[in-house]
Amino acid sequence: MHRPIEDYALIGDHQTSALVSRHGSIDWLCLPRFDSPACFAALLGDEENGHWRIAPKGEDGPCTRRAYRPRSLVLDTVWETATGTVRVTDLMPQRDRCPDVVRIVEGLSGEVTMRSTLRLRFDYGSVIPWMRRTDGHRVAVAGPDSMWLRSEPEVQTLGKDFGTHSEFTVGEGEKVAFVLTWHPSHEPRPPQCDPHQALADSLEDWQAWADQCRYKGPHADAVLRSLITLKALTYAPTGGIVAAATTSLPEEIGGVRNWDYRYCWLRDSTLTLGVLLAAGYLDEAEAWRDWLLRAVAGSPGDLQIMYGLAGERRIPEYELPWLPGYADSPPVRIGNEAVQQLQLDVYGEVVDSFMLARQAGLPPKPHAWQVQLRLLEFLESVWQEPDSGLWEVRGPRRHFVHSKIMVWVAADRTVRALEADPRLRGDINRWRAMRDAVHREVCERGYDEERGTFTQSYGSRELDAALLLIPRVGFLPPQDPRVAGTIEAVRKELGHNGFLRRYSTDQTNVDGLPGSEGAFLACSFWLADALHLTGRTQEARELFERLVGLCNDVGLLAEEYDPVHRRQLGNFPQAFSHIGLAGAAFTLFGTEEAG
Repeated sequence: MHRPIEDYALIGDHQTSALVSRHGSIDWLCLPRFDSPACFAALLGDEENGHWRIAPKGEDGPCTRRAYRPRSLVLDTVWETATGTVRVTDLMPQRDRCPDVVRIVEGLSGEVTMRSTLRLRFDYGSVIPWMRRTDGHRVAVAGPDSMWLRSEPEVQTLGKDFGTHSEFTVGEGEKVAFVLTWHPSHEPRPPQCDPHQALADSLEDWQAWADQCRYKGPHADAVLRSLITLKALTYAPTGGIVAAATTSLPEEIGGVRNWDYRYCWLRDSTLTLGVLLAAGYLDEAEAWRDWLLRAVAGSPGDLQIMYGLAGERRIPEYELPWLPGYADSPPVRIGNEAVQQLQLDVYGEVVDSFMLARQAGLPPKPHAWQVQLRLLEFLESVWQEPDSGLWEVRGPRRHFVHSKIMVWVAADRTVRALEADPRLRGDINRWRAMRDAVHREVCERGYDEERGTFTQSYGSRELDAALLLIPRVGFLPPQDPRVAGTIEAVRKELGHNGFLRRYSTDQTNVDGLPGSEGAFLACSFWLADALHLTGRTQEARELFERLVGLCNDVGLLAEEYDPVHRRQLGNFPQAFSHIGLAGAAFTLFGTEEAG
């Protein structure tokens, strides 16, 4: 049986990450990058596809309790047993060269016999490595990958059933530390990591970073945990932020809506930048802005909706038939075919990000304005075409209303920049005309007078939760009755036990896929924003409270939530959900002090 998605916690080193279950098992780890093949893939298969469990001998159930160390990504997992209490501390220290997983076992009281079971499987659980002993290490090698395992003090290990096993006893105050290090198999032995110094340094680094957070309002712990998660999903060498740490966690148990989210989406750009700036993380905001500029460089017609961690453009999609999928929900997909889609909204999101960066006073990039003008010139020639929309539907292209609104945003932000800074060169009348034309068309073709709501696409009766962003981006003022009508219609038709779906999958095949999905958490946070902007702050805060209550015991959110079975769904942890949480907190409580 697969453990619930919310049973997992995240550790990481700003270049990749691992998921650790309440049972003490690391069931997902990609090395050396977020988008590399997994060496632990039990999350999408079973233990034979790779995992590493450290837990008390004979204890098959979950831990007694667990928590992150305050203001950090260092995880403590505690078991209280009949013979004593033990703690396992998990972390991935910021790497000098090679990635390390550090697991420190500490006796807290009595004596506890522990068992470690390590099954390394390279290439998403498909390759069993050759194991050998050397210089106090267990070394696993297969093709380009090698892993080095050691312990301090050294404990005896046994190779059995294509795994590495050990048993040892810790008493009160005793510690045994394990270090698992990846490096290219053709290179010399990697440098050794001091596990105890790594723990001290990691705590110092994380807590110094957390202390920069400006937010002091209600739910400060949840907001900080969201920001730490966002930082953990950042690929430090480039500043790119992945959408999630995983691939193919299903949006419906047993369904096929399983996607690879270990890449960087332009759709997240404005919201990500806004949250980082509001929280006071200017260095991260600047790094994200610079990643964005590098990624979109080139012909505007070649703009993609997503890129690799360093801005790579080729992300071919394929399936892994040997993995049955999480909770028997195949297929397991690697790569993402949606990279080839035309999504007009991303142009607006990129241009909006550039304006936000200028307003925040980030150090200017001389070529950013020229990039913006080239994007707008291309958009001028294609904005009247149908596209695949924000949600990357795999059905036919349509004239999605949200996409057109973001086209308006691109023109509007360019006009406003020219009005504010006479040093910028550009044809302001041209972009005003484009802005007005888009606004007029959306209001004429994307609004249902009979029902008093904007619709998902021109001429359709379906709705879309992305329409909640209309007042936020300034397309219409919050007081406009069309905004109020849209909010009410979206709540009524897309409501799901108090939360929101992205769009309806019940009566239409708009996305070209069978089955359904859960409530989309980012959209539910957008509803809280929209309610607040339209003067319904108490309702907004009540919704926000319910959404924060969906976080798991260590403060993490997946992409979606099933309110019927009360479980998280989709890739995990999801940057979009945590951006939504932090952004809504700044909107609702940003001027309040705690208490």
